[in-house]
This record gives sequence, structure tokens and C-alpha cells, in this order.
Amino acid sequence: MPVNLPIILTWVRIAMIPLVISVYYVPEHMLSVPMRDALATGMFIFAAVTDWLDGWLARRLDQTSAFGAFLDPVADKLMVSAALLVLLNLGRIDAMIALIIIGREITISALREWMATLGERTSVAVHWLGKFKTVAQMTAIPCLLYGGTVAGFNALWWGSRLIEIAAVLTVWSMMYYLRRAWPIIKRSA
Repeated sequence: MPVNLPIILTWVRIAMIPLVISVYYVPEHMLSVPMRDALATGMFIFAAVTDWLDGWLARRLDQTSAFGAFLDPVADKLMVSAALLVLLNLGRIDAMIALIIIGREITISALREWMATLGERTSVAVHWLGKFKTVAQMTAIPCLLYGGTVAGFNALWWGSRLIEIAAVLTVWSMMYYLRRAWPIIKRSA
């Protein structure tokens, strides 16, 4: 396993998952709900920034590796899934939205792994639909974690709209990837 700054940042993101979740287990007399939500939001945003930064550094410092390419999306999916489960527990998202997003991530990850074994990974390479889905999702989650209002900005309302958009883009992008893979799936069956 290579050890470099981008991979360390990815491990930091993974280590933050239990920290973000643990904030929600601190008793209210120790940490008020608004402070808890603000802290969790800040931690999630920090993790999202490390996601961007580790990719940028890996390319900039020429420190890309097969292990980093494997670990980075795993860290992303774990962080998003953990946040969605927290939001589901708080009643800030619908179970169907969480199921759609988490189910798509599992399905597409498995599809990409299988396609890689067939030497066809590029047929399910990242598409602009997936990128838009990620932007909507990574903007929605901090809004939903915060759940309050800042300077007239209703984070919960905007987060709810964005996570609905992310769910639609999630289904759309999953159908796109499955359609691209279908001829290969039929050939190898």
C-alpha cells in the first residue's frame, strides 16, 4: 500500500465518518442541537474538501496509484451513506431517497468492478450525469445536516430540494451506466 499525502487525506476522510456520527450521540446537555448540527456540517464539509483535495494533489504531485483509485470512491460512498443514515434517523430525508442513493452506489460500484474484470471498465467511466448528481448530493447533505436557517437561507428546504434532484439524477445516471454496459453484459452472459 503506497503512503502519500493524497492517500493520507483519503484515510482522514474515512476516519471522520465515526466522528461525524458520534456527534449525534453527545447528550443535549453537553452539546445543543444547533451546535451539534453546525459541528457535523462543518466536519462533513471538511471531509468533502479533502475528497477534492486528495484527487487534485494526486494528479498535481503525480501520486496516483491503483490503491488510491480504489480507496477514494470507497471513502466517498461510506461518508455519503453514513450521512444519509444520520439524516434518515433525524427524519430529514425520506427512506426511499436514502435507498435510491445508497442502492445506486452499490449497484454501480459492483458494475464497474465486474466490467473491470472483463476489461471493459471504460464503458462505465464517470459521466457528466454522475458529476451533477455528486454536486447536488454534496451540496444537499451539508444543508440537511445543518437543518436550520442562516441569514434568511433555509438550509433544510434547499437541502430537501437538492437531495430530491440528486435522487432523480441518481436514477438517471444509473440507467445511463446500465444501458452502456448492457451489450457487454449480454455478450458475457
